[in-house]
Amino acid sequence: MYAEDEMLSLSGLQHLAYCERQWALIHLEQLWAESFDTVHGELFHERAHLEGYSVSGGVRSERGYRLVSHRLGIVGVADIVEFSGGSAAGAEGSAGSVRPVEYKVGKPKVEDWDRVQLCAQAMCLEEMLGRVVGQGDLFYGATRRRERVDIGDDLRQRVSALALRMHELFELGKTPAAITGSKCKRCSLVDVCLPEAFGRDVRSYWKEAGF
Repeated sequence: MYAEDEMLSLSGLQHLAYCERQWALIHLEQLWAESFDTVHGELFHERAHLEGYSVSGGVRSERGYRLVSHRLGIVGVADIVEFSGGSAAGAEGSAGSVRPVEYKVGKPKVEDWDRVQLCAQAMCLEEMLGRVVGQGDLFYGATRRRERVDIGDDLRQRVSALALRMHELFELGKTPAAITGSKCKRCSLVDVCLPEAFGRDVRSYWKEAGF
């Protein structure tokens, strides 16, 4: 169980699943680079992050729902948490289903990065509310549709391992070396990270770059 001053950002789990170096640049070195995708994503999330709620068809949707897990040592905010069939939304031990809904500006991915973030939200809700959260939804702006995600054992173990690794890296306080791959081209921090510079002679690298 982690103390309050040991908590790390839940969203960092997605960054870590994508790339340990990306996580460190953002969460250790406090570096960030805006791109069209990041700005688009912030605008896309704007309404979902406004705290409040709405009720439709017997489902209460809480926006900007604050999350914490002392077991994983993470804090964050869920875009939307839906409560249905219960007597009181958020009441510990109450009946009914609970489902986190995470908004993503792009399209569904083969990789588990988005599912990791959603599962972490579900695990926070379970710890906070004392209720089983077996499913969550990813809403993608590109398709305007939801993807239902089962919060199974494999995904839970993946989240637990990433949370432990995130705390280990935070304690070390050292940014890992870059591991280059195709995902580097999609990273908004590629110009800050300079992954192609690792393992090469500095003089020849800058010469090839035109300097």
